[in-house]
Amino acid sequence: MAVDVRPEVLVRRPRAEVAAFMFDPANDLKWTGGITSSRPAQPGPLVAGAKVARTASFLGRTFHYGYEVTGNEPDRLVEMKVDRPFPMLVRYELADAPAGTLVAIHAVGTPGRFFGWATPVMARQVRKSISGDLGRLRAALEG
Repeated sequence: MAVDVRPEVLVRRPRAEVAAFMFDPANDLKWTGGITSSRPAQPGPLVAGAKVARTASFLGRTFHYGYEVTGNEPDRLVEMKVDRPFPMLVRYELADAPAGTLVAIHAVGTPGRFFGWATPVMARQVRKSISGDLGRLRAALEG
């Protein structure tokens, strides 16, 4: 059984502005909940091959993890392989909307042995976490 969630939110800002903020790991602590540090291997926006190391708390555990950008379409999409809390493919997806930008975060992964028994709970927690991130993103850009 896999986790497959795709929350979305409307951000009342132009797509290029949302991408410039969201796709720059220097802004991660401003909108990504649960992380206490974000250390990109190179400065600037996320591009294919870029790597970022993070420290986070999830379900009461603190852990270090990294992600690598596997796909990028400027101002539209960043796709990343994430290794923890379980292997996932995460996509930041941006689309023009009449009132701004429709922002979605699509996360797909299969919890391993440690989390496997709790996949339904994990899916709800991942959705809740991503929805919170999107709310913070909207507040940071609209506020």
